[in-house]
Amino acid sequence: MHPYVLLAGAILSELFGTTALKLSEGFSQPVPSIGVVLGYGAAFYLLSLTLEELPMGVVYGTWAALGIVGVAGIGTIVFGESVDLAGLLGIGLIIGGVYCVTVVSQMSAH
Repeated sequence: MHPYVLLAGAILSELFGTTALKLSEGFSQPVPSIGVVLGYGAAFYLLSLTLEELPMGVVYGTWAALGIVGVAGIGTIVFGESVDLAGLLGIGLIIGGVYCVTVVSQMSAH
């Protein structure tokens, strides 16, 4: 399987796990708590497969950065959390950083 497809799966799994973590209310809710374990378990498994084919800096940087952007979006849309101009600027910089590392830089395996 293409490593970037695996990386996308890892990011989506992390977003699922993090959303479940919010819903678990400190692990007091059983169903979301199970979602945390499944989401993070899948995320780390897929991340480990991705690391077999892509450089660690590219994989972890992309995973962490897009996780931050995704969680910020979920927080805003699903949980009504606010985002301000500085937050949007930061998110833009994160996306720009991922672009630089994965597309512009020689770090990535093109």
